[in-house]
Amino acid sequence: MDRSMSEQQNSEPQAVEEPKGRPVGGTEYSWCKAVPGGTGITVLGLLLSKTPDLSVLQNALHNLQITHPILRSKLHTDTPTTNYSNTFSYRYMTPPTSPLDLFQIQWFDLPSTAHVLQTTNDNDDDNSFDSDPFHLILEHELNRNTWSRNSASTSSDDTDVLFASVYSLSDEKWVVALRLHTSACDRMAGVWLLRELLELLILRMRGKEEGESGSGGLQEEVISLGIEDYIPSGKDKKPFWARGVDMLGDSLNSFKLSNLDFRDVHSPRASQVVRLQIASQHTHGIISGCKSRGIRLCGALAAAGLIAARSSKDLPDDQWEKYAVVTLIDCRSILDPVLSSHHLGFYHSAIVNTHGIRGGENFWELAKRTYTAFADAKNNNKHFSDMADLNFLMCKAIDNPGLTPSSSLRTSFISVFEDSVIDHSNKSLREIGLEDYLGCASVHGVGPSIAIFDTIRDGELDCACVYPSPLHSRKQMQELVNKMKRILVDASTCVEGESGDC
Repeated sequence: MDRSMSEQQNSEPQAVEEPKGRPVGGTEYSWCKAVPGGTGITVLGLLLSKTPDLSVLQNALHNLQITHPILRSKLHTDTPTTNYSNTFSYRYMTPPTSPLDLFQIQWFDLPSTAHVLQTTNDNDDDNSFDSDPFHLILEHELNRNTWSRNSASTSSDDTDVLFASVYSLSDEKWVVALRLHTSACDRMAGVWLLRELLELLILRMRGKEEGESGSGGLQEEVISLGIEDYIPSGKDKKPFWARGVDMLGDSLNSFKLSNLDFRDVHSPRASQVVRLQIASQHTHGIISGCKSRGIRLCGALAAAGLIAARSSKDLPDDQWEKYAVVTLIDCRSILDPVLSSHHLGFYHSAIVNTHGIRGGENFWELAKRTYTAFADAKNNNKHFSDMADLNFLMCKAIDNPGLTPSSSLRTSFISVFEDSVIDHSNKSLREIGLEDYLGCASVHGVGPSIAIFDTIRDGELDCACVYPSPLHSRKQMQELVNKMKRILVDASTCVEGESGDC
């Protein structure tokens, strides 16, 4: 009798564990609105000189999905229920994990990769562009919009937040590209995701288990809440009338702000990248100059961009122009509770400042001015109190492009990050053949004219500068970045207190 009962129990269907989920937060929602239009596709690209082992890469990514549940989540979109509403709602749905569900990687062989490179190169507006294959693959991935409502992959209401591809450049070069929805992976999350992936790949190549890695081991049952739920009590408070006045002022003032000259406001857009690299000697001088003046690199990068933008126009001397600068802040260390630096998700906030430029500015004085304006706003908690306002204005711009100059969807001239990423190479990276890497996000929907993703790698400044094309041309942006580089290099030789045009 016991055996028959046991057999009967074993024959009963096992309960299927349901996916867990939660609605997206306010900031996450603004990214869910932005990504279909082309802004907020995060890409991490690795250039390798050794053939990637597909099974090793699959297992490493699967391990990261277990460690960070948001990476295995799907973005569920609820379509409007009536003809009177065009409002979509979004949820993260996190299915249970299974050791049999290995991460799927798209592999491009040599002919397929050659086709991708040719197509990407043909779409470029500048025939003189040095078409480095790694660079082209990065741009191709930035413009693969799986989350677009026009994409064939969106026939289902559920879309993954993480995709991976391997491109065969030759018999000696390969590119591994991770593409993520920015609402699930901000810049700091991308940095740690890349570091953890490299660590796992190295350990697996050495025959060690993933459990021996130092990735943090966050075995969370559900994905964490949005940033709004972690804001310290009272830090996001703003009087009702002050909120209304600020939002009205920001909307009206946006038409008074200056922008780079727009080259083509009508054609379909894509994100392109110009790289800014500065040798270690000059990088050290720039960092030393910032430290001696009590500012951070973001202030210097913003100042170089402002001076370069003003000088790119044929303007009379002393004619003022006012530009908007967005500074992005990783809030993990100032949330309640504090989140670790490798806690994946979107936990950045933004502060918008405007700066008047008339030409002939002293570089270090302008750098200090831009950084001080940002620091004062941060000290007044504007990165928390203005969060809802900026998200609202971002969504309004997406829905009504005409609210932006020339319907360009440009919300600022430049965006920079408060903290620089600092990386140091090590010999273990040679084991997997790592030769180069870049991480950045697309901006050709709503966003700045130029977004700076800066890294100090082995003492050298290396920036991925992303811009919307053909709203801006590659020639135009290459000239802008070249001017920024000259300004920064010249400033690196200036000594604190020295007079002159530093």
